[in-house]
Amino acid sequence: MKFSAFFLGVLGSLVFLCAGAPGMILSSPLDYQVFQRSNQSSGTLIIRGQLSKPAVELTKVQVKFGRPQQEQDDVGISTLGVIQKGKSRFSFKSRHLAGGWHRLEVRAVAGEKIVGKAVVEHVGIGEVFVIAGQSNSANHGEEKQKINIRKVSNFDGKVWRIADDPQPGASGQGGSFIPPFANELVRAFNVPVGIISTGVGATSVREWLPKGERFPNPPTIINKVVSHPEGGWMSKGDIYRNLISRVKSLGRYGFRAVLWHQGESDANQKDESRTLSSKLYQQYLGKLIKATRKDLNWECPWVVAQASYHTPDDPGSEDIRAAQKALWESGLALEGPDTDSLTGENRDDNGKGVHFSG
Repeated sequence: MKFSAFFLGVLGSLVFLCAGAPGMILSSPLDYQVFQRSNQSSGTLIIRGQLSKPAVELTKVQVKFGRPQQEQDDVGISTLGVIQKGKSRFSFKSRHLAGGWHRLEVRAVAGEKIVGKAVVEHVGIGEVFVIAGQSNSANHGEEKQKINIRKVSNFDGKVWRIADDPQPGASGQGGSFIPPFANELVRAFNVPVGIISTGVGATSVREWLPKGERFPNPPTIINKVVSHPEGGWMSKGDIYRNLISRVKSLGRYGFRAVLWHQGESDANQKDESRTLSSKLYQQYLGKLIKATRKDLNWECPWVVAQASYHTPDDPGSEDIRAAQKALWESGLALEGPDTDSLTGENRDDNGKGVHFSG
């Protein structure tokens, strides 16, 4: 009974303290979030959140930047805008320098009183990339990789974290090219790098299409497609919806490019009816690219790799490679790496496999 009384007393004190000290919750930025820079030296942050209680009078929203884990004095505070009486939500833009991680402090000030405050220890402006495709974009590599320059983070749709493998948001639990790729970007540009991984192992380009897009023959694995009542097959659209929802949260112009690595599951399938021709692969990937640009309302760049390798006995498909090249030549996509050339020790299982080795 004594313990219960003590516990209730402490709980009551906590409730009183919370009720008497209105707070602030930020939905943007989140800790370790990276915003796409708009030029070499700076970019725009979205600062969005709400007070725990509606404002009782006109309330200014102020922002201050500093170094992570170091509280600063009040020099450098700027006012972003105001919250009207009776309102609690706010959303403002703030330009800031690129470079490393920055500490962000947001205050809500009514008169001379701070009525809400939130701190984010790591906010970056740099380069943001969306990774899409099948297994070699999706944590199916032979060895897990690590970030060796702690300026790279990954967003899984809810939280940002340092981007060691496996990359959250993609299908596998192994390694990826992403940490070495991002490490090199940090070395080259000295800015944070943000990654959004959406890859799904063993997928055909057909499975990435928006819901209802039709095609005559199904991919080899059919759990993400359904037969069409009038004949043929169509995409369920689940992968596409996930891609769009993850990317929309970044905002318009919120990333540098989509990096597409896929083609193996459309090339040289054992059942020839499941193999895509060059014409159809180009058509379907073109549809996917155009659909994303329409739904995101901007001409987001796509970088398409040449990827069709299976094994040393099946080192690639000229049809799929031709389709990928045709997308570059049409201007719909930018030229990516030729990963079919990565053979021997660059593949798992002592060079016998389809996935990348460490």
